[in-house]
Formats: sequence, structure tokens, C-alpha cells
Amino acid sequence: METQINIRKAAVVGCGFVGSAIAFTLMQSRLFTELVLLDANFDKADGEAKDIAHGIPFSGQMKVYAGTYDDISDAGIVIVTAGANQKPEETRLALVNKNVAVYQSIIPEISKRGFEGILLVVSNPVDILTYAAVKIGGFPERKVIGSGTVLDTARLKYALSEHLRVDSRSIHAFIIGEHGDSEIAAWSSANVSGIPLDDFCEMRGHFNHEEAMDQIAEKVKDSAYEIISKKHATYYGIAMAVRRICECIVRDEKSILPISSIQHGNYGMEGLALSMPAVVGLHGVENHVPISLDEEEEALLKQSAGTLKEVIGKLDL
Repeated sequence: METQINIRKAAVVGCGFVGSAIAFTLMQSRLFTELVLLDANFDKADGEAKDIAHGIPFSGQMKVYAGTYDDISDAGIVIVTAGANQKPEETRLALVNKNVAVYQSIIPEISKRGFEGILLVVSNPVDILTYAAVKIGGFPERKVIGSGTVLDTARLKYALSEHLRVDSRSIHAFIIGEHGDSEIAAWSSANVSGIPLDDFCEMRGHFNHEEAMDQIAEKVKDSAYEIISKKHATYYGIAMAVRRICECIVRDEKSILPISSIQHGNYGMEGLALSMPAVVGLHGVENHVPISLDEEEEALLKQSAGTLKEVIGKLDL
């Protein structure tokens, strides 16, 4: 018998800093009526669920509880945050073997429950683990989404909004490629409410475009390292990014987000996952959006893809 998907039910696998912050954020979002938390340490999941559930009277009625893999078969979205955390100075790619091993134990548990919803991968390195989840679980590619550069793009918009003194929601710009050290700020297609970025900068009294763009891109790329060095983890920003992705799915918004997904031919990239803008809705990834890149950005994107492809080549999947 086919399991009936409940799009208003979500599961979070992994209740560390990131998973717990996501669960707390989703409880307040009113997107879901049911939220189940899973962790290798059941008591940790149970403690987080009870703590979060005590906020329900301030937010709106729903069910929040700790569960097992048997509780996720009918979930609309399963969010996987489980895995080793990034240490200070450690790159996301350095986590790869530890967390692929974690996924080799988690993903089969999800797939053998007949799960047919959307799998949202948040653990790092997110691009490699998005690819691994598809290969290990045998899920349809469009139903496996990595959180990708959704947070990096938000960091870029935040930095630009501070620089230009303008609402970040009026800024249209993307970070693409790896969620990591080879990520690319797609400056050539960036604009503020349709006005090319350089023109808008000059309207606001900024003229050293190259220098400012380099500084902002570096600041965005290094922001996670800075936060990790100061508080040992980043979790509020990614929790909000995950909430945004969930909104697009539950409401079938068909919004364009730079999520990580398997690429087939986009800028010649094949058989790997990385972030490119895509239309996201109820059924996952609907289309990739071919944003225009200049020659330098395209070369950097191919370089980023090459870095990831090399890592994938060494995995036993």
C-alpha cells in the first residue's frame, strides 16, 4: 500500500545545534502541524522536543515529539542535519569521509521506510552529501535538495544591504557553486530592483567597485569560519534558510533559490551536486534557472565543479 504523504509533517534527523535551531524555527513558522525529532541519542531528541513544545502556546497548535525512523514514512519533508561538526579552521570538504559514513547508516533507514517526500540535506559538506543521499537512497533526484548556498546568498544580500544602506529584500544576487571555499559570487547578474549593481553603488556614493566586491565576497566566504571560531558553530542563519526552503515546498511557491542538486548539462556540469538557482516547489526541484555568467564566473564555476567531482571520484558510493 502506498504511503500517503502529509506535507504538513516534517522530521529533523540530528538534534545538535543546527537540528535543534531548525526545529525551534519551524515550530514558530506555522508551516507544519507535526514535527518529529530523531537523534542517535533519543534522550537528546526528547529533551529538545519537550523544550520546544513548551513554546507552542505562544505560537499555535501543533505536535512536536521525539521519534524513530518508523515515524517518518509519511513526512512531507525530512531534514538531515546529522554528522560531525566543522571545527575551527576545518574546511567543509575535510568533513567528507566522516559524514558520508554517517549518511551510509542514516539514508538506508529513511529509504526502507518507503519515504516519498522531499529529503532536505543540511549536513556538510552539503554538495557531496546531497549527491551521496541520491546514490545511497535511490530517491528521485528532484526530491533531494541540499540547503546549498541559500544561506551564503542571504549573507551576500546582508553584506550588500549594509554597504548600500538599502533593504536586503530589494537585492537580487546569488552565490553559486560549492557551499564552501570555491563558491562564486555571481556579480555579473546582480542588481538592486532591476538596476545594475555598479550603477546602484554609484547612486549611493560608492565607486571602487572591484575592491568592494572582492571584500564583500571574501567576507561572505569567511563568515562561517569567523562565527565558528567565536562560538564553535553556526545555526541561526542556517535555521532561517531551511525555514525558507520549507516554505517554498509546503506552499508550492515555485520560488527561485540557489539550492544544491544534481546537475545535468548546466554549464557542462554532469553527475555532481552543487548550487545553482532552481525553481523549488511542492515536488522539489522543478527546473534549473540558467543565470547569465561572465567568462571569469563561468571558469570559476567549472573549477568549483571540478573540485567537487574530484572528491566524489574518491568515494565508494
